[in-house]
Order: sequence, then C-alpha cells, then structure tokens
Amino acid sequence: MAAKKGTGLLMVWTEVPADLEEEYNRWYNEEHVAERLSVAGVLNAARYEVVTTGPKHLAMYELESPEVLETPEYLKLLSEPSEWSRRMSPNVIGTVFIRNVYRMIHPAGLSDDAAQDGMAPALQIGRMDIPADREDEWNDWYDNVYVPNYEKVPGVIRGRRYIAVTGEPKYLTVYEFEHEKVSSGPEWLTQQNIDPRNPGMRDAMVHLPDSPGIWKKTFELPG
Repeated sequence: MAAKKGTGLLMVWTEVPADLEEEYNRWYNEEHVAERLSVAGVLNAARYEVVTTGPKHLAMYELESPEVLETPEYLKLLSEPSEWSRRMSPNVIGTVFIRNVYRMIHPAGLSDDAAQDGMAPALQIGRMDIPADREDEWNDWYDNVYVPNYEKVPGVIRGRRYIAVTGEPKYLTVYEFEHEKVSSGPEWLTQQNIDPRNPGMRDAMVHLPDSPGIWKKTFELPG
C-alpha cells in the first residue's frame, strides 16, 4: 500500500480578504490540492480551519521528503501556474501568507501503520524556538518525555516533531487529534506537569504569539 506520510511537511497558513474567500476556497478545493497531489512524492494533503488562535486557513501536505519540492515536476507547477492560480494564489491575495517546509526529527522513522494513516480530523500545532544553550537537553526531553506522555491521552493519534528547512521559527510540533477538543480534557491537563521537568522546559521555549493553535479539517480529496 502506498505511503501517505513521509519525512517532510509543507505547511501553508493564510488569511484572505472576506470578499475573495469563497472563490479562494473553490480554487483550493477544485484545482490546487489535486494539482499538488499529482506531483510524485506529495503523498497526501488536507485543508484545515482554525479553532483557536490563527491564521484561519491551513493547508498541510505530507511529503516523502522535503526534497520533493525541489524536483523539476514541482518547480514546473510553480513556474507555469494556471490562470486561476495567478489570480487566487495566497501569495497574491493573502493578507497573511506563511509557507514553511519541514523535516521530521521525531520519531526517527514512521511505522508502516503510521505511514499509511490518513489526514487527522484535527491538529494541535506548536511553533517555537529554544535558546542554543538549552537545545540539546530540550530536544531530548521533548522526544522522550513530553510527546510520549501526551500520546497517552485518549484522542491523541500521534505526535511528530520537525525542524524547519525553509521558514521560521526553527521547530514545529504537530499533534494529530481525533477531534479538536482533545487538549481541553482533564487527561491532557494531567500530562502537562506530570514530569517535574515540564514547567521549566516549557518556560524555556519561545513560542510564536499564535502558538500553540488548533485547526480542524475542512477538506480532503475523496480517496
């Protein structure tokens, strides 16, 4: 069975003017997602809408690796956009446009089941930096304590961590949820401080103002 997840992510956050939003959504759903999925190595994709913080729109593309976005096939799409893309692309109409590419750093690899799993119904995403003098300790704690404990919470499908290839801040954490209320339940709150290192390590992070945020899935191509 073909993999649906790899070691790369393309994440695109956008806000668009209200009077263009209906056409923007049609362009994305009717043309853009399918066009990107036609590229070898773009394994899966879905669109999400914000539940907490922002920006409003998020498109998440699962990549075999970040290098997929450097292939001639993908670069041809960028250099030869359709007429609709030239009008509606978020880098043209977006009031907010964030396009970041990431490489997975945790887990070290995906199981066959994880690699073949579909796009999650909801995501909790953190975007953060860490001072260089705490980085090694912080990464060890995040991979071996923080994410594994949250993965025990009912409704958490998995947690993955990434380092930015393009864009900033340096680190991204993605928790895949069965629904958007997973992290507001008591089990999640219990895990927040279950380890004595958690408060100090969390305080060392420098989060973006809208991080962490929660998004729920609004569109995925059938099949």
